[in-house]
Amino acid sequence: MVVPTYNEMENIQAFLAAVRGAVPMASILVVDDNSPDGTGALAEQAAAELGQIKVIHRPGKQGLGSAYRNGFTVALDEGYDVVVSMDVDFSHDPKVIPSLLAAIEAGADGVIGSRYVPGGATADWPLHRRLLSRWGNRYTGAVLGLRVRDCTSGFRAYRATALRDIDPSSTSAEGYAFLTELVRRLVVRGHDVAEVPIVFRD
Repeated sequence: MVVPTYNEMENIQAFLAAVRGAVPMASILVVDDNSPDGTGALAEQAAAELGQIKVIHRPGKQGLGSAYRNGFTVALDEGYDVVVSMDVDFSHDPKVIPSLLAAIEAGADGVIGSRYVPGGATADWPLHRRLLSRWGNRYTGAVLGLRVRDCTSGFRAYRATALRDIDPSSTSAEGYAFLTELVRRLVVRGHDVAEVPIVFRD
């Protein structure tokens, strides 16, 4: 697993414990951008207690895309078979990780935790935000020719061979553009992309 962090002291230790409970054998890479609130140090404490957690301490805030590129490179270098990405603030439920892994085991090369497939939802979002996000994803998918309903979800699983093939380190995109670019590359390279429903909580 690769999880970027910045100022997540209120969540990091509970999150790592929840991930360990959901996927006991998972190796976890925390990529911390020198959080002023001490997130990195708390992650190190959790690593000592839970095991199989590595914390990458970066010198400053460099952005989500950069954090994922760094984390993915380390994960592939360390021989991960599957790489999961997700948010640390519990907007993504760790209990859903096994569903993403099951889709990989069923043959998918990339799996997106989707808010916009049947069973998916965005809890507590006002109507205008839900409509804007859904429309934005549909527009992006249409423009790029992607049959994916949620191009911008950060809750994902990648087969390592597919992730290596699309080479995330070769894109300088950031934020949602980075996430969308990875989906586009998976599709263009002929990889099978699946979506499983998630409930996103703000």
